[in-house]
Amino acid sequence: MKEKNSNRFNIDLTLLFIILLLAIISVFTLYSLEPYLPAKYEGYNFPLKQVVWYIAGSMAIVIVMLVDYDRLRQISWVFYGFGMVMLIMLHFHFPPGIAKEVNGAWGWFEFPVLGTLQPAEFMKVFLIIMLAHVLVVHNEKFKTHTNKSDIWLLVKIFAFALPPMGLIAMQPDLGTFLVLLFITACLILVSGIRWRILIPLISVGVIIIGLAAFLYINYPEEVDQFIEDSDFSHVASRFQGWLDPESHGRSGGYQLIRAMLSIGSGQLTGKGIGTFEVPNIPERHTDMIFTAIAEQFGFIGASFVITLFFLLIYRLIHIALQNKDPFGSYLITGIIGMFTFQIFQNIGMSVQLLPITGLPLPFISYGGSSTLTYLLAIGIVLNIHYRTKEYMFD
Repeated sequence: MKEKNSNRFNIDLTLLFIILLLAIISVFTLYSLEPYLPAKYEGYNFPLKQVVWYIAGSMAIVIVMLVDYDRLRQISWVFYGFGMVMLIMLHFHFPPGIAKEVNGAWGWFEFPVLGTLQPAEFMKVFLIIMLAHVLVVHNEKFKTHTNKSDIWLLVKIFAFALPPMGLIAMQPDLGTFLVLLFITACLILVSGIRWRILIPLISVGVIIIGLAAFLYINYPEEVDQFIEDSDFSHVASRFQGWLDPESHGRSGGYQLIRAMLSIGSGQLTGKGIGTFEVPNIPERHTDMIFTAIAEQFGFIGASFVITLFFLLIYRLIHIALQNKDPFGSYLITGIIGMFTFQIFQNIGMSVQLLPITGLPLPFISYGGSSTLTYLLAIGIVLNIHYRTKEYMFD
């Protein structure tokens, strides 16, 4: 079969253009929002720092593009082990003075020159690489799927996914825990495991969720007390604030009330650039940055951002379907899962569709570790697309 196009011109310009638009929106929103941030952030210059992180992320993309993505299989253990070591160090608050607690969660390293680093963000990509490698090795070994081989594959997937998920949950960081859970679920769905194995597993999950909902509806005080006595006391306040923000304004509802007021006040066309009439929204430059876009540019501006994210996911799916290499397809599937969950969760929590979690909006929220992670993931996708060959009559 004749090769249809050369790798030399196989850079996905559409994907790069979408990321560029999101980067411009991010920097512009941070610039317009900076005068309205709390006094503790005075002098931080978030727009400039975000530009620096985007430059660093662009360099990471170039480095990733230089090496065939299949090489990641050979060093998947290195990435996974490095991520686990960092999470274990944070669990034991080591080294003293470097491991940092923010809002009750031990999830950061703070270095004198580099600033803060959040290992859980990088663990998202490391886990995707590790699980993709596990799936490829297993399917190469077991050409025919049997009940025994499918169950063994599930055991291996959970053996690698549960340790980082457990360490992140104990920080505690429920948002990132849910991201890793969704990534794992997406890769299980495309792993080739037969539905006769998956349906019982899904049924168990549905039963657990149903039982939790039943207990909360019938015994709300007991469930709240149980959660508050655990290491996840913040989960109870956020859940209560989500269900009834007016009655739990001081605990979990204040941020949600302010966010919805901000989004609603934007109406159709917004109040204009740099015009904010709903102040004091906690973490507005990170978790709640969507409210700043909606208030300034209204429903039209918010819809434009959502459309960009839709095009981003659509493009990733298209590249995954084009690729004929299982390892590349698994990598992109995990990345799609990561972006899809975070986008849906971040925007959903801003409009009371979902409970509030500390998840940033990809490519728009301020954050060094998160921005580097997302651009690293895009670099892997670009690498896969660059090395995907199309043939006539394919």
